[in-house]
Amino acid sequence: MLFEIKNLTKVYGNRKVLDIPELRLEKGKVYGLLGPNGSGKTTLLEILSFLLPPTTGEIVYDARTVDFSEAFLQGLRREVVMVEQHPILFTTSVYKNVEFGLKVRKEPKARRKRMIHEVLDLVGMREFAEASAHKLSGGETQRVAIARALACSPKVILFDEPTSNVDIENQIAIEGILRDINIQKGISVIFTTHNRIQATKLSDRIIFLFNGKPASSIYENIFSGSISTDGNGNKYCLIHNKVRLAVRTDKTGYVKISVDPKMIKVFPAQDSSAGGHKLVGRVMQLTDEGDHVRALIDIGIPISVLLGREKYKQAPILTGERVELFFPLESVEIM
Repeated sequence: MLFEIKNLTKVYGNRKVLDIPELRLEKGKVYGLLGPNGSGKTTLLEILSFLLPPTTGEIVYDARTVDFSEAFLQGLRREVVMVEQHPILFTTSVYKNVEFGLKVRKEPKARRKRMIHEVLDLVGMREFAEASAHKLSGGETQRVAIARALACSPKVILFDEPTSNVDIENQIAIEGILRDINIQKGISVIFTTHNRIQATKLSDRIIFLFNGKPASSIYENIFSGSISTDGNGNKYCLIHNKVRLAVRTDKTGYVKISVDPKMIKVFPAQDSSAGGHKLVGRVMQLTDEGDHVRALIDIGIPISVLLGREKYKQAPILTGERVELFFPLESVEIM
């Protein structure tokens, strides 16, 4: 087991930002942390990277109970590294930025050179080795920061929103790098994101945080929107000015809603056999989860649906297929 967490909390003043009764993370896996702003994702990363002590609780890393003393943490920080959302590079060349940690560890010069070239190749930045780090784009900076982390030969790398400030080309490149370092090097990866598609695509398991706590799958589809009323007096939530979901509520204005992925019904397009609020979408991804099949469907926003295996066998859907989604009123909860 990579991490075992029990009764972990983090408190700032009177505010409890993390409250995790239990969480277990396995070695060699990719974990995506999803949740709204303020849900505790970054705080959890900082604790798991041994940069921030919890207020209470126990963390076991690789069968070692963690003592948050500097003497104990020094060795662990060689194994677990974090790449921040806005990495800071030195005002020198890309090569020397990647070399810094290896020099601190007193690696021989020939070995340093070999390791630096290897990690720069892995992130596609070898040709920038002598370039000034401060002249790089946001995506290139992120890739150099990943190379710097890889040069230290860690067992675990944690990423805070690794693609939030990069263009689409670098986003695709960084997503590929995350997969490669896990598959090729066996490094465990934990990353935060707001991108449900990215989390589903990259992760062996997605962990949802809400108000500092791991949330059940009912909170998987969390959206912000505004409550309005149609011409017939029926209320709906407008999400991103694109998607209307019928709701029962007395609230007005801006709200957060959750949609239970188990309650959404999916049928081939133009099948009108179910009642309720209906939207048309396209299947983007299907994932086998044992008793269930998870479908990621684009309805103008990406939404996750959990389909029972037996029902899926009776009426299978395919990636790329157009489908109709039915949302019973009780599937949408105002948070």
